[in-house]
Amino acid sequence: MVPEIVVEELKDKMPVYQICQHLDIPRSTYYRWRKQEQAERTKKKKWMEQQVGEQCRKHKFRYGYRKITALLNRTMKINHKFVQRVMQKYGWQCRVKRKKRKQTGQPYQVAENVLNRELQANRPLQKLVTDITYLPFEPKELYLSSNQDLFNGEIIAYSIGDHQNVEFVLDTLSQLPFLPKGCTLHSDQESVYTSHLYQQKIKEEALL
Repeated sequence: MVPEIVVEELKDKMPVYQICQHLDIPRSTYYRWRKQEQAERTKKKKWMEQQVGEQCRKHKFRYGYRKITALLNRTMKINHKFVQRVMQKYGWQCRVKRKKRKQTGQPYQVAENVLNRELQANRPLQKLVTDITYLPFEPKELYLSSNQDLFNGEIIAYSIGDHQNVEFVLDTLSQLPFLPKGCTLHSDQESVYTSHLYQQKIKEEALL
């Protein structure tokens, strides 16, 4: 074993100068070796960070750290925790964007903004919000429809599909548990939410 490595392994058990005396090597030799080792580790770490960044940019920041790790492990060995730390350090996390949706004709009904930015709830199932989020999964686009309880932030119903139509949001709505009287479900004014079918279902559920 290289003497400098022996010093590195024993330095927590006895002073460095004593180990060097036993191995008959100058302390300066050990410290020079240690400086070179640290420089090599720093260089390697920087290179690995660059590889993470290249993959994130290549895939337009659509992937999380697990997917990036899997891609990198095809050509090198890298730990997912390291990838996660690097992505957090440089702000390279997956950027899931809300998909802009085209209006399809005039809305059936535009509801009053009952919540009016009062986003605090005093009890479960008092105030719910719903929305559609764009999920960039290659080779096709998927959408997430979710209903969230503002009392604790819990997602209490969700659907994933490749079409953002009325049937899609109705499927999410059908998953809701029994709702107490006076429960409010808030959405934006997109056509899927203002459609006749959706508004009819809202009235059947007695949601404002």
